Amino acid sequence: MTYFHIPVLSKEIIETVNPQPGENVVDGTLGGGGHAELFLEEISPDGKLLGIDLDCEALAENQLRLKKYSDRVIFEKGNFVDFDSIKKKHNFSPINIFFLDLGFSSQQLNDDDLGISFLKNSPLDMRIGGQGVDNDYRFTAEYIINNWSEEKIKKILKDYGEEKYAFSIAKEIVIARKEKLIISTKELVGIISQAVPTRYKNQRIHFATKTFQAFRIAVNEELENLQNVLPKILENIEVGGRICIISFHSLEDRIVKNFFRREAKDCVCDVKIPLCVCGHKKQLEIITKKPVMATKEEIAFNPRSRSAKLRIAKKI
Repeated sequence: MTYFHIPVLSKEIIETVNPQPGENVVDGTLGGGGHAELFLEEISPDGKLLGIDLDCEALAENQLRLKKYSDRVIFEKGNFVDFDSIKKKHNFSPINIFFLDLGFSSQQLNDDDLGISFLKNSPLDMRIGGQGVDNDYRFTAEYIINNWSEEKIKKILKDYGEEKYAFSIAKEIVIARKEKLIISTKELVGIISQAVPTRYKNQRIHFATKTFQAFRIAVNEELENLQNVLPKILENIEVGGRICIISFHSLEDRIVKNFFRREAKDCVCDVKIPLCVCGHKKQLEIITKKPVMATKEEIAFNPRSRSAKLRIAKKI
């Protein structure tokens, strides 16, 4: 798999984050390396970057792409949620910028073995970078689809996909798996098609989109990882450091927005309590009052940027 990465919102990131020579950056989702290259140019001549990714192929490709910066880049296979231990391993400090791009690359979407795209007929794996304990089968989408209860599948579809036909899709999955194991993306798309009304299949967004999103999020624990990493970032980043996160769907964006808002105010007590008892002190200044989104020109050049939302906050 060859990675070619067009970094979304690159102009906006550089202008708003304003990376300076000598600053250090953690790129927790290195991917194709497009954003990392932007940062490395700005933090030259001696700023360093710690690039983390679950995908070994992405890391290998970046060792070539970022070769001219090799003395200032550390590559590490891992999940961004574990960045605090990765930071300690490499004695990487101070951290002035922490960056996450929560989208998926075209290469991952087109990977025949991954199964996160409903447009290709692939095994129902969905583990990014072999996610899960010792590549255990129980951590695949196939296992969840064929073994979890109808109620749990319905909850996944509702909570992680915001799928309004979660009940009927979960029911159809359970009916279908009684006949035979559901093992391919093509089979899952067919089951979803049986479960939703015709009008739903004639909309702009493909009728399988939300179901595939929901299973992928569940398999990779994406929302839990995002929720867990945000306090770690705040704890480890320097005062004046910027947290820069690009999300691609409302669930991720909501988590980032709510965390920034909470940490940008002193009291987080329930509004019904007349006096503050929490003792919470604000630690963030929100730089982007509203999410920054791609311009029409960028969307025309890179359609995947259409759903990107950028939020930035500074530690105070």
